[in-house]
Formats: sequence, structure tokens, C-alpha cells
Amino acid sequence: MDVKGLLRTEQAEGFLAPESVSMLTMKMLKLGLLLLFLSTLSGAESLLPPGAQTKVLENGLKVVVVPTDTKDLVALQIVMAVGSRNEVEEGKSGFAHFFEHLMFRGTKRYPPEQAEEMLKAAGVSSNAWTWDDQTVYHKVFLKEDLEAILDYEADRFMNLEYQEPEFRTEALAVLGEYNKNSANPTEKMYEVLQDTAFDVHTYEHTTMGFLEDIEQYPEGYDYSWTFFDRFYRPEYATLLMVGDLEPENAFQVVEQYFGAWQPGSYKAELPVEPEQTEPRKAHIDWESSTLPWVMVGYKAPPYSALDDTAAMQVWESLAFSQTGSLYQELVLEEQIVDEFQPFFFLKKDVFLVGLAVRLTDPSKLDEVEDRVIRAFESTKELEITSQRLEDVKSRIRYSFLQGLDSPASIASNLAFMLSLEPSLESIDDFYAAISRVTTDQLSEVAGSYFRPQGRTVVTLKSKES
Repeated sequence: MDVKGLLRTEQAEGFLAPESVSMLTMKMLKLGLLLLFLSTLSGAESLLPPGAQTKVLENGLKVVVVPTDTKDLVALQIVMAVGSRNEVEEGKSGFAHFFEHLMFRGTKRYPPEQAEEMLKAAGVSSNAWTWDDQTVYHKVFLKEDLEAILDYEADRFMNLEYQEPEFRTEALAVLGEYNKNSANPTEKMYEVLQDTAFDVHTYEHTTMGFLEDIEQYPEGYDYSWTFFDRFYRPEYATLLMVGDLEPENAFQVVEQYFGAWQPGSYKAELPVEPEQTEPRKAHIDWESSTLPWVMVGYKAPPYSALDDTAAMQVWESLAFSQTGSLYQELVLEEQIVDEFQPFFFLKKDVFLVGLAVRLTDPSKLDEVEDRVIRAFESTKELEITSQRLEDVKSRIRYSFLQGLDSPASIASNLAFMLSLEPSLESIDDFYAAISRVTTDQLSEVAGSYFRPQGRTVVTLKSKES
């Protein structure tokens, strides 16, 4: 599954709650967890669930255990630090996402049908997603099934097995997924935006990859095993468990099943993107009828540049909220825009921040493009009171905490952050940086990044119009 967007607070998909756990009980458990974690807003330094512990096994596997009082429930996320960012070889774009599909093909001990029956009998929710910097496999299950689930996971991460016919079937499935996504104007615009904004870095292609590479996947069976051997190693992995667990016991069980996983030695040499020196622009002639779109993006700081990244997060929330002046004018007052989609992606390397809008009037395309650009580059026009700044910073913290209302959602939120920096402390560091953001810092960051030479614009319009 290809994922696009910021840190999500959605819960894991499709959890099949056992009949012994009533809906009322589930709601009460969520409410209790939410109240517990929201209490940290009142002044505690850490936003993390209390009692979380980390251990690194001898083979390099990082294990994080977060105990909660949600009786009998456990959420598991296996975070692999491999995504489309690691695809440095020509002709192999999108392979991390493709390989996510192959990871469900089973092993000798757990063929696909047997694995499906085992998971179904246990009422397990199981899925995965891939993005630029990570691939994440997630499950929710009952505590009594912990060893069975870890046995299954360890087996497929060490002993995956599939033949060339199954490989070719999955290759065609990925091509179908690409074609489906490309039928969406905004998906195609993101693809063109990245391709236009980047010259050498692997962020030049989306998680799906270039179409010409996807079309060659059926011939890549031998390379797929090279990919598995390189990246599906314990030093690339963080195993996160949240729920009714005692950390020391959980560490022992993980060691029992994953201790034999052998580390590797491969590390992708990522190309360094040169600084953009002039504005760039691309246009898409859309074959079918659609309203026109404008997407404006600027190079944005990497996650590791915490102060700049935190300031950018706050700036985007201030400038493009529904109470902001641009939204009020374009959407509510003049009604010349009916889709207003700001984006700021937390990434390991320099990526993009921007805004995509859909117009109701094709004749306003140039005007709206200019107004969006002015909203970025005329930084002094953004009026920020100290009270509004504090409100936005509190809202960002609250939004993170609000996503910690069940083992599944806690695991989902922490997994994303750990995929950027595999340290629980780094999560507190990020939100501490947000709490320190000042109005002067916002102006400095906007002035540094929102310059014409760092801008990339993509427009989309129906051929017929």
C-alpha cells in the first residue's frame, strides 16, 4: 500500500475485535488512555506514554515496548528503514513498495493460505504501507497470541519464499495500482512535482516509482532476492509493541524468535541533491474533463534539522489553516477554489512544503497561482499574534496526543516517528522544538526557504478547456 501525507493519527485498518471485548469496553479503554496522555499537556516534559522501554539486540534489531492498561490487546509494528529513498540503482525505482507485496507471499512453514487461516482464527488485523523513507508492517491481536505472531513474523523476515510465477503476478498487481493512482489528478501532480523539483536525489520519484521501471518488474526476479538480502536485515528494523505487556518479558520473547536474524553489511550511497537555483514549472494536459489544479512547492528542511522543521510545521499550520486569510479569501469569500490542500512532509532529507488548490473557474488559473506564490514569498504579510502562535503550537501537540487513544493508534503514530529517527527521545525532541518556535524564527525560516529559486509549480488542466 502506497502512503502519502503527514503523520497520520488513524487507527490500524480492520481490527477484528474478539467477541469477549465489547464495543463499550473498547470505548472506555480508549477514553482512559486518551485522558492519561492528554494530562501531559499540563506541563510534563515528555509526550510519550509512560513506561516505554527500548532495547537493542546483539544483531542490531531495535525493540521498543510501550505498556498500556488495555487488557489483553497488543499492537505490533515492524518498521523497516527502507523505502523509495534507498532505491539508488537505475531502473529500480519503486522496488521497496513492490517488495512490500512480496512479503505476504509466505514461507515453507507458513504458506500464504496457512498464514491467512492462522491470522483469521486469531482475529488479527494485518497490513503494511510503504513511503519514501520506510516500510511498516502492522498487526493488532490478543496477548495470548503474541508468541505465535512473533514466530510467524520472524519466519517471514528471515525465510521468505516465493517463485517466479508469484513474483510476476505481484508485478502486474503493482502496475495496476500505479494505473489506478495515475487516474487521480493530484496523484499525477505529486509525481510530476517530485520529478520536476529533484534532479539526482531518489526523492525524484514517488513511492510507486517511474512507470518505465514498473513495466520492467516482471523481469526482476533475481534482483528481488538481492533487495531482500540487502535491506531485510535486523540493523534496518525497529520492532515496536504496544499494549498489555511487561517490557522485560516482551524483550525475552522477541530475542527468542528474532535473535537468530543475521545482520548484513549493505548501505545505499544516496546522491546529494544540488541546491535549486531557479524556479521550475511543469504543466499536465489532462485527458478527461476535470477542474484545473495548481500545486506550488518549495524545498523544505529535513527532519534532522529540528528547529527549522518545527518552525516549518508551525508556519504551515498558521498560514494555511481554515482560519487563515488565503483560505478565507479563495474558498469562502470569492469561492474560486473548492479544494485547498496544504502539505508538509516529514522526511529524512530535504523534501517539499507546499499547497495544492482546485479552481472552480479555469480562467482564474494564473491569478490563483500568483496569489498562492505571494502567500509563501511575502512572509511579512503573515500576521501572527503571540496568542495565535501559542494556540497553534498547543494544537499540534494536542493532535499528536489525541492519536494516542488505543494500542493500535499509539503504535501507528510512534512507528512513523521512529522510522525517521529510531529513538523514543527524538519524538520528545521534535515536540520540544515546536514549543520553542518564536515569531522571529518563523520569519527567518520562511525567508530562507520560500524564495523564487526554491519554487516548483505544477498546473493541471483539461485539454478541452
